[in-house]
Amino acid sequence: MTLTQAHLHDTQASMRVWRSADGTRLAGDAWGDPTGAPVILLHGSGQTRHAWTRTAKALADAGCHAITFDARGHGDSDWSPVCNYSQGAMVRDLDSIVATLDGRLPALVGAGMGGSTSLLAVGERHVNASALVLLNIAPQTESTAVARLQTFMRQQPGDFEAATALSAEGLMQTVRCGEDGKYRWHWDPGFAAWPRDLTRRESRLSTCARNLALPTLLVRGESSEVVSEAGAQAFLRLCPRAEYVNLRDAGHTAAGASNDVFGKTVLRFLLRHINATCQMS
Repeated sequence: MTLTQAHLHDTQASMRVWRSADGTRLAGDAWGDPTGAPVILLHGSGQTRHAWTRTAKALADAGCHAITFDARGHGDSDWSPVCNYSQGAMVRDLDSIVATLDGRLPALVGAGMGGSTSLLAVGERHVNASALVLLNIAPQTESTAVARLQTFMRQQPGDFEAATALSAEGLMQTVRCGEDGKYRWHWDPGFAAWPRDLTRRESRLSTCARNLALPTLLVRGESSEVVSEAGAQAFLRLCPRAEYVNLRDAGHTAAGASNDVFGKTVLRFLLRHINATCQMS
C-alpha cells in the first residue's frame, strides 16, 4: 500500500463521541465502512487522535473501520474532574469504545501510553482483540528518558520563545492559542502531574505480556530512548510468539509528533492478521 496524499484524499472521517464508565466524554473520529474489520488506534502521551490520521485513512481505504480517539485529558476529550489519569481509567475508556462494536473484536494499535493501555486491556482480559500492535512501548522502559519526557510535558508553552519554535518542534497540533494570545497545551496539566510507579508498571505489564495469545507486533524506532533494544528483547522473551520490527531512522514519537513513520509497518501486519475483507490495495 502506498501512503500518498492522492491515495488518501477522498477518505473522510465522521466525528464520534463516546462516554466512559465514569461519564468522561471521549472525542474521536471513525473512518471507513462501519461493517469493516474494526481497528482502534491509541495515541501516546501528549498526542491527540490526529497523530494517527494518515494510518486511519489508509486502513479505511483497505476496507477496515478505523477508530481514533483522544485519551481523557487530551485533545477534545474531557479532562477528568477528579484528575484520574490512572492506567485503569484509560483501560475502562477503551472498553467503553469496544462495547459499541456489537461484539466484533477490534485490532488495537497503541503508541506509548496508548500501547500500555492496549497491553493492559488485553493482558488483563478486560478487552478481547483480534491483534495487538505496540509502538515504542514495552514493560521495560528507560527511566531517565521517561523522566525527561515528563519534565517536557510539565513545561508551559510560554516557556518556548515563539510560535515559530513550537512549529519547529512539531508541536503546533498540541497547543491552543487563547484569547489572551498565550499558548496552552491540549492536555490537562493534571495528567502530567499524575504519579507514575515505573517498577509496579513494569511488573504489571510483564505479566500482561506473558498472557498474550493473539497476533502481536512490537515496533521500535531504532533511536528511541524510551524503549531500548534491551527492553525490546526483554518483551520478546516474555512473549516469544510476537513479531518485532526495529525501524531505522525513527525514534520515540515525541509529544505532538505524527505516527506516520510507523504506518506502513502497522498496515502490513494488520492486513495479514485481521478480517480477510480488508485487502491491500
